[in-house]
Amino acid sequence: MSPAPATRRLPWREPLAVAAGLRDRDGALALLSDGGPLGRWSFVAADPDRVVVEPVEGALDRLRDPDFADGVVGLLAYDAGARPATGPREPVWPDLILARYPSMLAFDHEAREVLAIGRGVDPAIAAGWLDLAVEPGLPDPPASAFMPEAPGAAYEAAVADVVARIASGELFQANIARAWTGELKAGADPFDVMLRLAGRASAYGAFWRIGDRAIVSNSPELFLTFDALSGRIETRPIKGTRPRDPDPVRDAALAADLQASAKDRAENLMIVDLMRNDLARAAVTGSVVVERLFEVEPLPTVHHLVSTVVARARPDIGAADLLEETFPPGSITGAPKHQAMKVIAVHEPPRGPWCGSLFHIADGRLTASVLIRTAAFERDGEVWRFRTLAGAGIVADSDPASELAETDAKIRALREALLG
Repeated sequence: MSPAPATRRLPWREPLAVAAGLRDRDGALALLSDGGPLGRWSFVAADPDRVVVEPVEGALDRLRDPDFADGVVGLLAYDAGARPATGPREPVWPDLILARYPSMLAFDHEAREVLAIGRGVDPAIAAGWLDLAVEPGLPDPPASAFMPEAPGAAYEAAVADVVARIASGELFQANIARAWTGELKAGADPFDVMLRLAGRASAYGAFWRIGDRAIVSNSPELFLTFDALSGRIETRPIKGTRPRDPDPVRDAALAADLQASAKDRAENLMIVDLMRNDLARAAVTGSVVVERLFEVEPLPTVHHLVSTVVARARPDIGAADLLEETFPPGSITGAPKHQAMKVIAVHEPPRGPWCGSLFHIADGRLTASVLIRTAAFERDGEVWRFRTLAGAGIVADSDPASELAETDAKIRALREALLG
């Protein structure tokens, strides 16, 4: 059983600078928010005292282990949740990576203070990490190439096939992605990508390295929050995108076009209904409510259409149960979810961590992001290789060329972080 945490309040330091000082430590972790309404807290840690890597199946049972009740970070790969629909496929990433951190720093962007946390250890250990902070600066572009796995024409053909399947009544919507791969230059590592994304911080930015694997995420999307004390569950699915424009007038027009778009509203509403259904499996009957519908959320490179669904969990529901009932996120699968995942598997190889979830459990609260805007890295000798994806929700009136352009807009920030 995890011990009750001890805390110490400390003066403010920038979390990215502290993370930079810990970047080479075992299990280096940075959950970096933008300090906005959805991102009040950032977290930095290193040196987990327990790490579990589950290759396939049964992964969520680990979260029912009392030793993983608090101070835990985990990554649940998309394919872990898709497998019941797709059947066995060659794994490209473990189903679950889980680490427990006895020491952690929590950065309160609103109060401008830092909490050093110790779970069974003196919080002075975490407090000492502040002295390791460095001003990291902006590294050179770390990648030498950013190559599509398939030509754009192949993606357009996949979109056309999904539109035909929708017309035949097979499904209503599917999120179809395209992938890019490459490797980092000698001497570069994934944290350099995190540093180059710092000016485009999102509510759920993250860097995490465990052994020879790492992820860098600049995700704006919340999958779930769950407060075990109050029972409140919240999800904020994103569906609907427009690129940003440097001209304020054109940018405002693009946002207004997204807000008024019948296609994007219909796409968003389908996923809202899907998430309502998913939450209902873990919620008190009648407690699922749509709090906000069709809000335009501006980000550095895109506008998104976002809705908010909340519910109250049944008393018997824990974090593992909630993830089991709702994973993978509806916004990156489609409707009906099971059939959408089967169609996705027709057109895509396994996704790995992309569109899975990175989650943090602390003090009875689960926060889980959707791993969009995310690159996965694996070390091959002295070289880090990466893979990243971007997708679009395909509906009955989707235009293949427009959906291809949407994936380009969504991958722009990561491409620029890698290549300049």
